Amino acid sequence: MKADILIVGAGIIGLSTAYQLSELNPAKKIIVLDKESRAAEHQTGHNSGVIHSGIYYRPGSYKAEFAKNGSASMIEFCQTHNVEYNQCGKVIVATEEEELDRMRNLYKRGVENGLDVTLLDGETVRKIEPYVNTVGGIHVKNTGIVNFREVTEKFGELFINNGGEIHYNNKVEAVKNNADTIEVRTNKTVYEADYLVNCAGLYSDKLAKLSGIDTDVKIIPFRGEYFKLHKDVEKYVKTLIYPVPNPELPFLGVHFTNMVGGGVDVGPNAVLGFKKEAYKKIGFDKSETLEILTFPGLYRMGLKNVKEAIGEYYRSFNKKAFVKAAQKLIPLIKASEITPMEAGVRAQAMKPDGTLLDDFYFEENDLSIHVLNAPSPAATCSIEIGKEIAQRFNSKFS
Repeated sequence: MKADILIVGAGIIGLSTAYQLSELNPAKKIIVLDKESRAAEHQTGHNSGVIHSGIYYRPGSYKAEFAKNGSASMIEFCQTHNVEYNQCGKVIVATEEEELDRMRNLYKRGVENGLDVTLLDGETVRKIEPYVNTVGGIHVKNTGIVNFREVTEKFGELFINNGGEIHYNNKVEAVKNNADTIEVRTNKTVYEADYLVNCAGLYSDKLAKLSGIDTDVKIIPFRGEYFKLHKDVEKYVKTLIYPVPNPELPFLGVHFTNMVGGGVDVGPNAVLGFKKEAYKKIGFDKSETLEILTFPGLYRMGLKNVKEAIGEYYRSFNKKAFVKAAQKLIPLIKASEITPMEAGVRAQAMKPDGTLLDDFYFEENDLSIHVLNAPSPAATCSIEIGKEIAQRFNSKFS
């Protein structure tokens, strides 16, 4: 089957990119492939639904720029296409005096990134979140909530309206670079395209190597486990409540998130997955597990973060320990008031030296572009990432 552009992955990045490409190139035949039976089955469908502001990210980085612009474009998209959202804002709180310096540095970063942020004392934070334990905080007004699966489905609908095609139940098995085209074989058929866009998430590193990209990046899966607050204690959370993060780690810590469809989620923690789609605590795949455990970067990262890794695993298998972490923010929470939810898996790019890639990361050649690091806040940034890929394509082929 012939296509001008072939996109692998029907998550929020893949379908946003498909939509943006179809808008700019109405005459091109664009096909999206996905191994699942519907869109947004992995990172997108297990997302906490936060429209991030960009406060955490290094000024000038893709994440900072795309989050700031992306939160605005996401809200505009939701307004235009009647997707429910709520720009409720959030508070990032210091729970002890030792965290205040980090909190002030984070506030300065928010200002540098041009965000609507306010530094608050503990008493003022409690006017927003009465049940929180805090000695000070940051009010981030740009933050919101949405159902990113609904957003993804809307991208897909608009893409199809533009003449695009989504072929589900197509798992990529092999890729061959020809002189001017790229050939992709799935479990169902063979596709020939002028250009390939890799938005395969957890499997993006594998697809890149199949496509002839000589990359040293490895996607390491980290499972994030969530709990849901019981309805009678949802009153403890009015907006979104986050701790001051450790700047040495790519994870934001256990937090409380109001969901746009109702309910309050608590989490996630972050533990190593032993296979790509590590949605269960105990789950192995012979080849994937071996590949993950023999990657040298994993040990180098682990040696630098032994204490944090042990703590995350302990909280994974001990509900009381998880609750204790949540009680740092809201002391009234009890173990009997939270119920486990389905976990999510974060596709985190890592280098052989143990460095976790902090920014969105792309690699490309004449025939393809590969999104090799797009963890949070990628859903927030999906419109901007789609525009970036579409512009790169058009600059090559226009």
